[in-house]
Amino acid sequence: MKILLSHARYAGVFMLALVLPLALSACAQNPVLLDSTYASLAPQVENNDVPFFSQTEYQCGPATLAMVLNYQGVDTNVDELIPQVFLPGRDGSVQPEMLATVRRHHQLAYPIRGTMDALLGHLEAGDPVVVMQNLSLPIYPMWHYAVAIGFDLPEETILLRSGEHKRHTLSFSRFDATWARSDRWGFIVANPGTLPEGITARNALEAISAYEETHGPKEALTSWQALVERYPANPLGQFALGNALYADGQPEKAITAFEAATQHDAYMGAAWLNLGILQLQQNKPEEARNALMQAASIEGSWQERAQALLTDI
Repeated sequence: MKILLSHARYAGVFMLALVLPLALSACAQNPVLLDSTYASLAPQVENNDVPFFSQTEYQCGPATLAMVLNYQGVDTNVDELIPQVFLPGRDGSVQPEMLATVRRHHQLAYPIRGTMDALLGHLEAGDPVVVMQNLSLPIYPMWHYAVAIGFDLPEETILLRSGEHKRHTLSFSRFDATWARSDRWGFIVANPGTLPEGITARNALEAISAYEETHGPKEALTSWQALVERYPANPLGQFALGNALYADGQPEKAITAFEAATQHDAYMGAAWLNLGILQLQQNKPEEARNALMQAASIEGSWQERAQALLTDI
């Protein structure tokens, strides 16, 4: 993931009002929303249940994480989070540390699609979104994290928990101009086993895989199940679910998941190999032979193992 903080400084809470008019007043334009967005969203949305933690200088990262983690029921505060995400040499927090800290608290960090339509959809669904903004000029970035909690569609304004402001209102145009300078980077925090509405299969795979790297496949099982329930035709999701089910001691269900992976991607050699191995363990030699022959016929790192197993059947 690209780190956006090279040669950057972080916004102190008192810089917001000074920087925005200078940087944005001359060129800000309203983002173009899809007609379906206007038709499907409520006129006004505000999530008052998101707690507020005020930031001091350079602490917008820990403050935003404290808000979204507490919203998910994690008992933490800014002081506890500062040593986990704050990098003194950079006067702030970079994205990988933000996401890793979420995972350390046994939560998933789901990236969102970088569009205003997607952001507003998440807010209407009740999911606060951590967003990254550049409150200055592109040539001299001033990075800042905030939590989007709502919007007013007729007024074209967005509501943020930001800096020392519990309820900070920005026009769509000003917000999107600052958000665009971070490539519209944002994420949602969610409990394991849940998949927020609007998260793409690709972003879900990224988030759950990272969570699994930290906590292991058994801990990620319910999240893989949520992904496959939403996207049953996704072969990578089925493959990951099979691995998690096997780690959890459920070989028959793992076989079903690997079979689904190969049905949706007949060239997924790793899925054919795992399927054959489990079928051997379940004393199904003919089915195992068929799966291993498929794995052996597909070029990749799994071929040698599949060929060796075939000689033993």
